Amino acid sequence: MINANLHKDPVPLDREANRTLKLRRDVGDASVFGGINAMFVAAVEFADACREHPVVWVRAGQDPQGVQQYAPVVVMGMQAGQNLCVQGGQWRVRYVPALIRAYPFALARLDSGQVAVCYDRQWAGLSNEVGEPLFQPDGQPTELLESVRRQLEELDQEIERTRLVAQLLVEKGLLRDMRFDATLPDGQVVTVDGFLTIDEQKLAELPDADVVALTRNGVMGLIHAHQISLGNMRRLSEWHAERALAPTLPPSPSA
Repeated sequence: MINANLHKDPVPLDREANRTLKLRRDVGDASVFGGINAMFVAAVEFADACREHPVVWVRAGQDPQGVQQYAPVVVMGMQAGQNLCVQGGQWRVRYVPALIRAYPFALARLDSGQVAVCYDRQWAGLSNEVGEPLFQPDGQPTELLESVRRQLEELDQEIERTRLVAQLLVEKGLLRDMRFDATLPDGQVVTVDGFLTIDEQKLAELPDADVVALTRNGVMGLIHAHQISLGNMRRLSEWHAERALAPTLPPSPSA
C-alpha cells in the first residue's frame, strides 16, 4: 500500500538494478515522519493503537465503481503537516502504525497486475555500501527481503479486511462527521475536523440481531476500541499547546 504522505519516491525493487542494495536497521531518525498528522491503521491494530492514539475514520476516495471508500486512521497532529508524536527525531509513543513500521518498503500493484515490493529511494537507511543485503549475489532475495515481503503481504490482507469492516459500518449508518475543539492556554481555539466517528445514537438504536452479529464478527470490539481512543485527543491538544508555547520560552540560564 503506497501512501503519498509517507513514500516520497517509491520504485519497485529490481533484482538486477538493486543487486547490491543494502538496508541499515540502525537508522532510527523519526523526523522523516514529522509532517504526517494521520496514518492508516488496520483493524488488527486497534487494540494497541487505541491506548495512545485517537482512532477515527476518513473518506478515502472512490473505488473503480465510484463508490465512496472509508478507512481508519490514527490522528497524530492537530494541524496538517504536524506530527506531535515525533519529538527531537524520536517517537514519544510506544505504538507506531504498521504501515510506518514497514517503511521504507510497501506493496504495489503494477500495470501488469503483479504485486511488487517497492522501496522509497529517499530513505537514508538504504545504500549500496553499508547494511544488510536485500539480494544474494545470484539475484535471489535474502531472508531479510523475504521477511519484508511476508510482512507486507500480511498487512495487505489486513487492509482488505479493514476495508470490509468500514463498508459494514457505512451500510449500518454508523459513521458521522466529528469535530474536536481544543482551547490553548493563550485562548486560541484549535479545531480538528475532517474525520468520522461512530454515531452513538444510531449504535444504540441498532436492532438486537445486528448487535449480536457485530459482536460475533469482532466489529463491536473495534467500535469500543475507537470509543476508548477518543480520550487521547486531550493529550494531543496538550502536546500541541506545549509545542506552540515552546518558541516563547526564555532561554535556559547559562551554567
